[in-house]
Amino acid sequence: MTTEIHALAGAYVLDAVDDLERVSFERHLRECDACRTEVDELRETTARLADDTWSVPPPWLRESVMAEIGRTRQVSPASPPSSPSEAAPARRKSFRWQRLTAAAAVVVAAVGAGTTVYAVQDQRVREERAVAQQARAEAERARVILGSPDVVLSRQAVSTGGRVTVATSRLQNAGVVLLDAGAAPAGRVYQLWAIRPGSAPASAGVLNEGQQTDVVVVEGLPGATDVGLTLEPPRGSRTPTMPLVADVKLA
Repeated sequence: MTTEIHALAGAYVLDAVDDLERVSFERHLRECDACRTEVDELRETTARLADDTWSVPPPWLRESVMAEIGRTRQVSPASPPSSPSEAAPARRKSFRWQRLTAAAAVVVAAVGAGTTVYAVQDQRVREERAVAQQARAEAERARVILGSPDVVLSRQAVSTGGRVTVATSRLQNAGVVLLDAGAAPAGRVYQLWAIRPGSAPASAGVLNEGQQTDVVVVEGLPGATDVGLTLEPPRGSRTPTMPLVADVKLA
């Protein structure tokens, strides 16, 4: 599973990142408009869910009600009044009823819309919390692997710039791939592969367009002989496109 820097947006907003992740993500925010927008939206959502604003009618509700009242046309009474003295109270009563009906309609519509927005935002925050928890679990797994007493590091330069570092632990039966590469050509993304003898290369993670760094936890990696890196179309490929831009030989 890939721990992408983009996936840390929810964890960052919820203050569920460690100091290193915070520094890395804040550096990433300076370069990524999409993540800055997502962070702003999530901050607004969590702020709304954290207080009682939904229990108090928002300011725009009164404005909407008054605007609707102003647009409401007076409807003539069903039957004419018996005398002019009765006409004014009847008209006032009818007009008041129209105003109340219009106001009630706006309130119902506003409450319904508010409920829908709240449900959508609440679901999104729940999903972001799940992503944050997953990212923290992966980060903790990576720390355990890197801290294993039998960890072995292997490195290989990338032909497009940068390098791939692979840390493997037989005690943990897993590895951590740290990619810090140069920019991929336009229309291409980086994809990692675990190469095992007697079987086809297995994808170990596909980066997003424009992404150059990643940290990937690969379970069962000590059984592989190589970790390969290729350039692929967006969303990756089922088999590696040759040649490899990096081929890390595992000890």
